[in-house]
Amino acid sequence: MSHFCIELHKIANSRTRYRFPFNHREIPKNGIYILFEQGERGHEGDRIVRIGTHTGVNQLRSRLKQHFVQENKDRSIFRKNIGRCILNKSNDPYLTLWELDCTTTQAKAKYGPLLDRDYQLRVERLVSRYIQESFSFCVLAVDDKDERLYLESKLISTVSACKLCKPSSEWLGLSSPVKKIQASGLWQVNGLYKEAINSEELQRLVELIT
Repeated sequence: MSHFCIELHKIANSRTRYRFPFNHREIPKNGIYILFEQGERGHEGDRIVRIGTHTGVNQLRSRLKQHFVQENKDRSIFRKNIGRCILNKSNDPYLTLWELDCTTTQAKAKYGPLLDRDYQLRVERLVSRYIQESFSFCVLAVDDKDERLYLESKLISTVSACKLCKPSSEWLGLSSPVKKIQASGLWQVNGLYKEAINSEELQRLVELIT
C-alpha cells in the first residue's frame, strides 16, 4: 500500500505546480487536482492533502475557482472544512451557523435570518486568505468522466490508507471537528480507506498524463 502512495507522491511532486493567483487558461479543462499544503511533507516531498475532481464537462477550472476564489462555503466543502477548523480552533460559537447549508431557496429562507452576514463574510475572507497563501496544486489531465471518477476514488483510498505519510503536529486539520479529517490527514471524508490503486491502474494513470 505504501509503495503505491510513494509512487503517487513522486508523480504528483514532479508535475507542474500551480499557486494562487494562477492563470486558469494554463489548467486542463478536465482532470484530477491534487492539493499540497505549506509545511506538510510526506515521502520526501510535499504531502498530498486533498484529491478531487469534477463531474461536469470542462469544469475543472470552475471547480478550482470555487475552492480558491469564490467566497461561498456552500459551493465548496473544502472551503467549509477550512472554515470549520479556523472557527473551532478559536472556540468561536459561530461554528454552529457556519455548519448550516443555505444552498437551496428553502434553506435560505429558513436559515438566512439567523446569519450574521458581515461576520460570515469575514470568515469567508479568512478562509480565502488561508487557502490562497497555504495551498498549491497539480493536475492530472483525464478527459473521460467515468475514468476520472474511478481514478480519483483509487487515489484517495491509496493516500488515506498509507501509514507513512501523516500530518505534522501543526496541521490545521487537527483542529477539525470532523474526526475523519483529523484521522486521515486529508481535507476530505468521502472515499477514504476503500480499494487502493494497483500497478495496472497506476500505469494507466501514467499513460494518461504523459
